[in-house]
Amino acid sequence: MAKPTYNQPQISVDDQIVLLKSEGLCFQNEERARHLLKNISMFRLKSYLKPFRQQNKRQFKEGSTFEEAYSIYKFDSELRKMICSELEKIEVSIRTQLSLIMGDAAGIYWFENPLNFRDANRHSSLLKSLGDELHRSDDDAIVAFRQNYSNPFPPSWITFEVSSFGTLSMMYRWLKAGKARRQVAKFYGLSDTVMESWLHSIVYVRNICAHHSRLWNRRLSVNAVIPRRTTKPFVSIPNDTKKVYYTLSIILYLLQTVNPNNTFAQRFKALLAKYPHIDVAAMGFSFGWDCNTLWK
Repeated sequence: MAKPTYNQPQISVDDQIVLLKSEGLCFQNEERARHLLKNISMFRLKSYLKPFRQQNKRQFKEGSTFEEAYSIYKFDSELRKMICSELEKIEVSIRTQLSLIMGDAAGIYWFENPLNFRDANRHSSLLKSLGDELHRSDDDAIVAFRQNYSNPFPPSWITFEVSSFGTLSMMYRWLKAGKARRQVAKFYGLSDTVMESWLHSIVYVRNICAHHSRLWNRRLSVNAVIPRRTTKPFVSIPNDTKKVYYTLSIILYLLQTVNPNNTFAQRFKALLAKYPHIDVAAMGFSFGWDCNTLWK
């Protein structure tokens, strides 16, 4: 059967408010809601309204307000900014370790050599991505290198400073198994297979944050593997590892190496105190999570 074409007309902000009211949503300040809907699309806010709807119905639960949904939106925005700040530190650390360890093991242009990788086609694709990222860069060091040297790429410690986190993750993923790959992971107290999976997972979450997408109660499509052992404190494995709690715990685990004096756990708890209505169970947090050694 052929799929139908979508041809629903766009409705005005005023009509959006009328529709939401007809479905049982209350507005404490309709003018402010109108202003917000003119600057934040209804499509973006729909997922924050969903927890307030009756199960499998369009109608909202009694007493639900637009302002409550917007409060969750603000919480999610602040959470994403907090995560991005910490992932930046982790990303910079991984760039550094990969360059240091692989540079010692296989030379400063290790990433150009297909013999260091498990798949020649993947390696070729990664080099193209790196080349595109270098071409777009106007970083002083990159410009100066092009002017003074004939090499297609600068050495890894320069090249990887302008690579995306996704390219960095794929570089690690497709490295041949061996001492150097394990050594990068060991720096963070992990096996190389767990390191590969966790890198993929946090890059995925970073992309969600970078595109300002809903995160707080999302069920993630990338599932980070469960480690058999870690050299630093980690959490008891939750029932659902696709919820954000598990990924936040991974970030906090990595920060033990990258920034041992980090205040991520304290700032996250302060954020929850600022938004006390947030359903942490929807994020995958179980009872007593804040007593876990990692989260203390």
